[in-house]
Amino acid sequence: MEKSTYSDHLFQFRSVERKRLVLSLTITLTAMVVEIVGGFITNSIALLSDAGHMFTHAFAIGISLLANYIARKPPCHHKTFGLYRAEVLAAFINGLFLLPIVGIIIFEAILRFLNPQEVIGFYMLIVAFIGLSVNLTSIIILQGSQNTSLNVKSVFYHMIADAASSIGIVIAAFIIMSTGFVILDPIVSLGISIVIIYWAYVILRESTRILLEMAPKGMNIDRISEDLKDTFPEIIELNDAHLWTIIPDMLIYSAHVKINNELIEDHNEELISKINDFLSKNYKILESTIQIMPKDVVEACNI
Repeated sequence: MEKSTYSDHLFQFRSVERKRLVLSLTITLTAMVVEIVGGFITNSIALLSDAGHMFTHAFAIGISLLANYIARKPPCHHKTFGLYRAEVLAAFINGLFLLPIVGIIIFEAILRFLNPQEVIGFYMLIVAFIGLSVNLTSIIILQGSQNTSLNVKSVFYHMIADAASSIGIVIAAFIIMSTGFVILDPIVSLGISIVIIYWAYVILRESTRILLEMAPKGMNIDRISEDLKDTFPEIIELNDAHLWTIIPDMLIYSAHVKINNELIEDHNEELISKINDFLSKNYKILESTIQIMPKDVVEACNI
């Protein structure tokens, strides 16, 4: 795919992505207010912790929308790749932001263990159902976009985590209504914290890999080199091979290729074109830079 065509496609995708994020933000803010009010009325730390989680969702979506806007800026003379990585940076910030939120939830849950308080299970159940409905709606809205954008993936994981926590709160509310076992309220809060920590770890790990320009997960640079040598007998050796990502769906590859002069004569450009096509079709590499190094030149340099 040509670079201009890819950029146009990415620009259109980001427009759709932005509309989904705006809709999800509106729903999330509404549910957050409901859970805050419901948490104070029912005296449920689980609902208030889930409202705090909802706030992190709203913050995450806001950061993602800002990054989406920035990433749509076209490349220029000093931003040659554009600002696509603003989305990765947003995902990283979202992951970091969750950690102090988890600390607050765990602290409040421990206080509730030490000093159990009465919880109104019926209202807790109603608000938990509202929260669950909002999360499921947002998941449906963002479904599909998370596979092509780490930025949206960070928000999508927020929603998955909160849907799981809402289910836990619903179950806890039923048990509290039936048995009066109020200690279950902080237990659910701790469970929510574990889910949040796991989500934060996944997003921080993936965004860090990209920001440190490590090879994408599941891709082996040595395997790519072997495939190139097996496919193109003209290639003797590959040196200084590098593979990294700008964002998850933008893979970049570069390498110095030593060729056998006897198998190729003045057709370097054709070989480079074939290598580029091979990398694009087999590894979905958007852009590759291949520097041809004839065998006799390399050997002369080694003397």
